Amino acid sequence: MTASVAIRPGAPDDRNGIEALYPDAFPDEDLLPVVRKLLDMPSGVLSLVAVEDGALVGHVIFTDCGLSDADARLALLGPLGVASARQGQGIGSALVRDGRERLRQAGITHVFVLGDPAYYARFGFAPETGVATPFELPVSWRDAWQSLALAAAARPPRGMLSVPEPWNDPALWAP
Repeated sequence: MTASVAIRPGAPDDRNGIEALYPDAFPDEDLLPVVRKLLDMPSGVLSLVAVEDGALVGHVIFTDCGLSDADARLALLGPLGVASARQGQGIGSALVRDGRERLRQAGITHVFVLGDPAYYARFGFAPETGVATPFELPVSWRDAWQSLALAAAARPPRGMLSVPEPWNDPALWAP
């Protein structure tokens, strides 16, 4: 990542850039419906953008979640997108690291992600077995369900992840 890339909280003026980013970053997936729903939530969403020379080059969302049968402060990472021309330059990593620190400071104890284990392992994510997803994952995706403890003394959570409405779509949890 170049020094000229700044990470900051997303703002309403970033909406068009965010909506242009995801089709570019993921031409074979339509993430815009869930991105729009998450950005429209009145609270419980940390939206971060990476900006270079006034252009939005990356975006990530962290959504507040809980456990179905327990009081827990958890977050779900995703989606994370970087402009296709800027992928592989550390922008996604910078977004994840910045978000991880902001969540830790806000008292979130664990972050979950359904994503590439080879990519997310660099941040300390490991396969998750104690917290179930809201919908059953295909066997081939089991290693993609991962978590990261943000607080050293945090007890491993157990139960089913309780997600806000935008994530309550079985299609988001299946191929």
